Formats: sequence, C-alpha cells, structure tokens
Amino acid sequence: MYVPPKASYREVLNDAVQKGYAVGQFNLNGLEYLQAIVEVAEEERSPVILGVSVSSTKYFGLDYLVALANAAKLKAGVPIILHLDHGPDFDFIMKAIRAGFDSVMYDGSEHPLEENIAVTRQVVEAAHAAGVSVEGEIGRIGGTEDEVSVDEREAMLARVDEAERFAEETKIDAIAPAVGTAHGLYKGRPQIAFDRLEAIHKRTGKPIVLHGGSGVPDEDIRQAIALGVGKINVNTESQAEFTRVVRKVLAEKPDVFDSRKYLGPAREAIKEVIRKKIRLFGSHHRF
Repeated sequence: MYVPPKASYREVLNDAVQKGYAVGQFNLNGLEYLQAIVEVAEEERSPVILGVSVSSTKYFGLDYLVALANAAKLKAGVPIILHLDHGPDFDFIMKAIRAGFDSVMYDGSEHPLEENIAVTRQVVEAAHAAGVSVEGEIGRIGGTEDEVSVDEREAMLARVDEAERFAEETKIDAIAPAVGTAHGLYKGRPQIAFDRLEAIHKRTGKPIVLHGGSGVPDEDIRQAIALGVGKINVNTESQAEFTRVVRKVLAEKPDVFDSRKYLGPAREAIKEVIRKKIRLFGSHHRF
C-alpha cells in the first residue's frame, strides 16, 4: 500500500503492520526536540508521530504546539503526525481536535470497561467526523513494571476478550493494551506478555501500540513488531540523554549563560537516540 507523505495516523500504522515495521512516537518536549525528531525523520525517510502529553499542552499551550507541528509539516517530505497522548476526557480531546491535532488518544483505562467503551466510542464518533484518528487504551499501563507483584501485574494486563469487545464497539483505529510495559525508567527487564499481545492483535485486527518503549530490549521490540505492534512510544530515553548533555556542558563550562550553547548540543545528542530507535523499528527508508 502506497502512503502519501501527508498520510494520516490510521494510514501510517496500517502500512506499518502490513509491512512489518513500527512507527516511533517521540514526545514534543520543546523546540529542540521537534527539530531533532523532524531532522532525523527526513534523513532516515521515516514517518514519525509527535507525542504531546497533557502536561505539555499546559506548558506550551495548544496553539503553540500546533503551530510548531505545522511548521515542521510544511518543511518535511515524510509524514509528521501530531498526536495527543493520554487524553483525560472528552472535552479536553475536543479542544485538541479543534486546535488542529491529527490524532488523539483517550485513556479510559482506569475506568470500568463499560464506561471506557462508552466514552471512547463518543470520542471516535466526534474525531472521525473531523478526519482525526483515535487510539484507545485497555488495561492499566503502570509506572514501574517490577514494583508490581505477579497477581497485581496479571490484574493490570488487558484481557483478550475485553480487548476484542473494546475494539469492536468503539471502532478505534489502534489499541494500546497493557501487556507488561510501563512508563518511565525500568529497574529490571520488563516482562512483556507476548502471547497476549499476539492474541489481541489477531482478535481485534487493530495495530497494537506499545507504551513505555524506553529501555525495552531490542530483541523484545523486534518480537513485538512481528506480533502486530505498529507504534512504539519513546520519551524517557530522549529526556534522559537531553538532560545528561545539558548537565555535562554546564559542568564543563559553568560561565555559559547563552542557552543555545547547551541546548544545541543536547538537541544533537537526542538525534542519535531517535535515529537508533527509527532503525530498530524498521521505519527508515519507507518514504
């Protein structure tokens, strides 16, 4: 399937799953992050998703974020998709859609299944009418995986039958099931439930989104992609490298006060984090 450079979230993820690669979501935490993500995407000829958290919308403002993303889209020759991550409720998601986001995620995973389905369906109906794709979440994706006991972990994982019902009744474009990954830094190796991941993909027919992609071993990433993962979220590794370089520059040059002198090197450093992930995900040379 040919996907044009201005392809939608839905088109890009479907193409990824059909061809056996995954698209990286890299968080837009500042101008330097945006520049790094887009420059590497163009150099690698890879689609990318600009992930925006609710806290980032409060820090930047929705209008500024959309303006930054639009500037990147005008410049880029590969798909650049602006995505709201973990939208908390219908009203906030509608604000993001009106502001110009390309895709949104409603996170109703902490609510009972019936409520999660009802609100997600409402989001999908409104978003699709506006030409916006929707990602839904089922199960609970925790903070640090190995702080959860076996019984607690099992309770947090998405159930295959519920995921199938969730996808069918909501008509989402991609599903983010809890399969053992976690947000933030891992203290040990994440225990991904690959059998459950594969079953959810087969039963729903939807691209799987893997949250908490920072720190997951390369071999686990490759296996997850082979089983139906079409999108992988990465943020913590970029933030850690960015901050490491800023600290290093300021420690070596304590008299520096021009922020470009330490933000510039940090931007260059995260380009290599992004490049490594794009190549690992297999999304390079796709456009």
